[in-house]
Amino acid sequence: MELYVGLIISFLLLIFSVLKNVFIGYTLITCWLLFAAISLKKGYTFNQILKMSFNGGKQSFVVLKIFILIGAVIGAWMASGTIPGIIYYCLKYINPSTFVLSTFIICCITSFLIGTSLGTVSTVGIPLMIIARSGNVNLNLIAGAIIAGAYFGDRCSPMSSSAYLVANLTKTDIYTNIKNMIHSSVIPFILSLVFYYIFSISQPLKVVNSDLYVELLKNFNIDFIMLLPAILILILVLCKVKISFSILISTLSASVLAILFQGYQLKEVISFIVWGFKITNHSPLENIIKGGGVISMLRPSLVIFVSCSIAGIFEEIKIFDKLKNLFLRFPLAKHKLFGITSIVSIITAAFGCNQSISTVMTNKIMEDCYNTTNKYQFALDLENSGILISALIPWNIAALVPTSTMNVSATGYLPYAFYLYILPIVYFMYFRYSNKTKIKCGYINSSKC
Repeated sequence: MELYVGLIISFLLLIFSVLKNVFIGYTLITCWLLFAAISLKKGYTFNQILKMSFNGGKQSFVVLKIFILIGAVIGAWMASGTIPGIIYYCLKYINPSTFVLSTFIICCITSFLIGTSLGTVSTVGIPLMIIARSGNVNLNLIAGAIIAGAYFGDRCSPMSSSAYLVANLTKTDIYTNIKNMIHSSVIPFILSLVFYYIFSISQPLKVVNSDLYVELLKNFNIDFIMLLPAILILILVLCKVKISFSILISTLSASVLAILFQGYQLKEVISFIVWGFKITNHSPLENIIKGGGVISMLRPSLVIFVSCSIAGIFEEIKIFDKLKNLFLRFPLAKHKLFGITSIVSIITAAFGCNQSISTVMTNKIMEDCYNTTNKYQFALDLENSGILISALIPWNIAALVPTSTMNVSATGYLPYAFYLYILPIVYFMYFRYSNKTKIKCGYINSSKC
């Protein structure tokens, strides 16, 4: 009983911290202490709890390395003129009356090409957000469009690590999964385009200030070559080079450009990479083009490490076993099975605070509720629930890192991330009204499944 009380208390604390704008890392540390105390009461020693926590926490090390590199590359891109260059060309070619729609489409295309939401936010999301700030557009709306577009490809790109994770867990073919995902996303994608078009018309770029062009050219040497670091990372990821190595190469190339073309000293570039970029000549751009740096990623890094530590405790004390056994008792229609998978994904995403952890935990809880011949349905259900839902939970890394990177509200984007919640709703409604087939966990009662 104390486990479930602990879950409820933790959930309420997380909600409270979001509503009161308290740093989520402090709340997660409190949650860790709570579950450590519960584990002690259940007979585990303090050393065992530390070991469980470390085993869970070390799963975050690869992700933490990516975070640090993302902070570094953003600082370098600003110093090199890469981000100012993207802003310059976007302002030159994007129609102000369709800016919101263009933002969503650009992020969808980019995320599908490179398969990573964080990479999409870093490469095109930040420049688009800077344009929104300078153009007097609702920042929450643009953040919602960017994050929704970023997870379009994160879900169904052949380059996506989450797509490979789901295929590996469910023992399915990734390209068959991608075909199924694209098929199930057609209507949600069209609806999203409609919504973003409506918002584009009602909230265009109100000020396309010619002074911005002048200030960009005054403060940066802008030429097509400044886009090289962004182009490099796209090419390397498409060539299936590890994202960490791709970011490192991009950072080094940006550093060289910053020295050769922007006139910065090596020590200045290193400072930008570590502490973040800022303009010091009292330019109007100093409050627009700034940020990045390794230090900026320390807070989200703490969040992911502590959340993985909590997940390590959950794994060892088998906190969800009773929930799993409950689901195995009843035959379920497809829409109800997807609904339960979504609820489990919400729970695991809220407490695991990580998209991958949520997917793995949901798979362990729900896999016995899908027959082995129904594994492609399970793969699609996982993609259409946890992979997208994680980005709707403000303290989950899937949402926290993009909002932290773009320096926007942790919750303000939620109403505008249309694609992320339209897809699960449409998918659920499709099953609700088109298929009444019931699935007994381990048995399929119809050949149509």
